Amino acid sequence: MKVILINGSPHPDGCTFTALSEVASTLQKNGIETEFVQIGRKPIAECIACNSCAGTGKCVFSDDQVNDLREKLEAADGLVVGSPVYYANPSAQVLALLTRVFYGCGSRYNGKLGAAVVSARRGGCATSFDAINKFFAINNIHIVASQYWNQVHGSKPDDVRQDLEGMQTMRTLGENMAWLLKCIELGRCNGLPAPQHEPVTRTNFVR
Repeated sequence: MKVILINGSPHPDGCTFTALSEVASTLQKNGIETEFVQIGRKPIAECIACNSCAGTGKCVFSDDQVNDLREKLEAADGLVVGSPVYYANPSAQVLALLTRVFYGCGSRYNGKLGAAVVSARRGGCATSFDAINKFFAINNIHIVASQYWNQVHGSKPDDVRQDLEGMQTMRTLGENMAWLLKCIELGRCNGLPAPQHEPVTRTNFVR
C-alpha cells in the first residue's frame, strides 16, 4: 500500500513539509509506503477545459508535473495534499495542479483515500481545507478525518513543531489513513467488492 504526499509549498523544507512529514512518519510506522511530490517554484499552467485528457488520459500541457502525478496517483492507494495558506486559499499552484489532475479523469481515482493538510501563520485554514477536500468529494475519493481539521500554525518549521495539537492532528490523520487502507485491503482479500456506481447522470437547470 502506498500514499502520495504533495508538498504544495515552494519551500521544500518549510511549514507544510513539516506537517506532511508527521503524517508520513506515522504511515511508515504502520507499514505504509510513502512518496513525496514537491511542486517547486516553477509555474503550473491552469486547466483550459479542452477535454483532451478525457480521451487520452494525459494533459496537453506536458512541461510540468501533472501527467507524472496522474500516473503516480493511479498506482497509489491514497493521497495527502498539503498547501500553505495564501489569502485564505490554497496556493494557486496547488489549485491548478489538482484541477488538471482531476479534470476529465477523476473517475480513475474512485475508491482511493484522500486528505488535505493546510499550514498558516494564523487564519484562512478552514476555507483552504474545504477547497482541497472538494476535489476528493466530487470524485468518490474517501476523505480521511482526524481529531481536528488538518491544520498547523506557524511562520517557520520550528513554530509548527511547537503547535502540539496540530502535530498530534497530523499523527492521528496518519493512523486513521493507515487503518482504513488496511481495512480496505482486508475486505479486498476476503472478496468484498468495491461499491458499484451508476453511470453518471449530468443535469443542469437551464430550460
